[in-house]
Amino acid sequence: MPQYHPSTYGIHADDRINVLTDVAPPIHTSTTFRYPHNPDHLQPVPEDGEFMDLSTPLVYSRLASASTNRLETILAPLIYPAAKEEELDGSDGLANHVISYTSGLSAFHALLVNIVPKVIAISGGYHGCHGVIDLHKKMHSVKTIDLHADDATWDAAGLSKGDLVHLETPLNPTGEAFEIAKYAKRAHARGALLSVDATFAPPGLQDPFQWGADVVMHSGTKYIGGHSDMLCGVLATAKGAEGLKRAKTMRAERIFLGGVLGSLEGWLGVRSLRTLDLRVQRQSSNAERLVRWLHDCLDSKGEDQEAVKKVVSKVAHASLQESDMSWLKQQMPNGFGPVFSVYMKGMQQARRLPSKLRLFHHATSLGGVESLIEWRRMSDTEVDNTLLRVSVGIENWEDLKNDLLSAFKALADGAEGDEEVSVMNMEFRLRGAQVLEA
Repeated sequence: MPQYHPSTYGIHADDRINVLTDVAPPIHTSTTFRYPHNPDHLQPVPEDGEFMDLSTPLVYSRLASASTNRLETILAPLIYPAAKEEELDGSDGLANHVISYTSGLSAFHALLVNIVPKVIAISGGYHGCHGVIDLHKKMHSVKTIDLHADDATWDAAGLSKGDLVHLETPLNPTGEAFEIAKYAKRAHARGALLSVDATFAPPGLQDPFQWGADVVMHSGTKYIGGHSDMLCGVLATAKGAEGLKRAKTMRAERIFLGGVLGSLEGWLGVRSLRTLDLRVQRQSSNAERLVRWLHDCLDSKGEDQEAVKKVVSKVAHASLQESDMSWLKQQMPNGFGPVFSVYMKGMQQARRLPSKLRLFHHATSLGGVESLIEWRRMSDTEVDNTLLRVSVGIENWEDLKNDLLSAFKALADGAEGDEEVSVMNMEFRLRGAQVLEA
């Protein structure tokens, strides 16, 4: 098979392992499988665990299953877009560098269990990863240091060989991007590993391995799943013998961590990867158009623009990082990601805006075909309480723009405007209304 475009691999990357005549992959739900009837074909479990790759016989779904094997096989050419065809096949192929988990957090936990760092450089980003680190602090007193601190601060903290630099780019919840090569150079100079959480820039938008990442992480729940109906996490290791060794070890460790992706979730992931390229390109394009429209509204005049300026403070997204474009356009050549953030003029405006929208669901998570908006304070205690995180779907972007504009106008024209009413007062008013009705 020659080298293909990612959209083609999404449909055909698993052809090489498909021994069935079904065009659509069947759903396999069995957790256990019969051994070969011929006793000469029975292979006892090796003591060294080296059998743990995609050639593992189907024995028990905790080790391997048809659906998860297919999912990891399809992910390989998408996560490693520059790979040659011969690099994907065989026991040392790149498909064996990809390990699926039950969630993004179970993947991050597996990474820390594998590395056992003494120091982790991390800053901001997804609060769930910080929660996982807190568990490891309790177990073995791992230290954290600010990812963006200077070299002297890193060295004073003792960040060195065997430690971890964890970079999330683009960043949750703002959608802002950081230069991977910069942090790879700093990590590797100290013998540390660089892991990149690329959830907000799914395959097709960013290749962290090209810029020095040792491990790439995805919350597959988001764009890999793409339909808001499955939980999944993914780790992938860099090319080469060291990366393959780490991946095989993590695959064996996954058995005892219990983070094995279920067969149904694996099947849903395969279904979703068929359209990953189409979905992500549309979502990213939609997001950039909406961001540019909002940003321009804040810097121009007109009736619509005044309504936006009355309630919106600023917009954050990688596409607005004009001073970083020298490296950012190379790092994200096909789009700057489908998530951005809107900061409102006041907390109550941020709280109320979702209720004025028709097309954006007020819900957490992201990456599905439908557009979501979240007053982020609902799920993250550390963020600015005026911040709304927007996950853009595949709808027509002008319909989404008009929906946002209508909501902004409703807030700008209403008496609620900038009013910062406390939750206590709101509850008091509600109780008063109930008394009057009675």
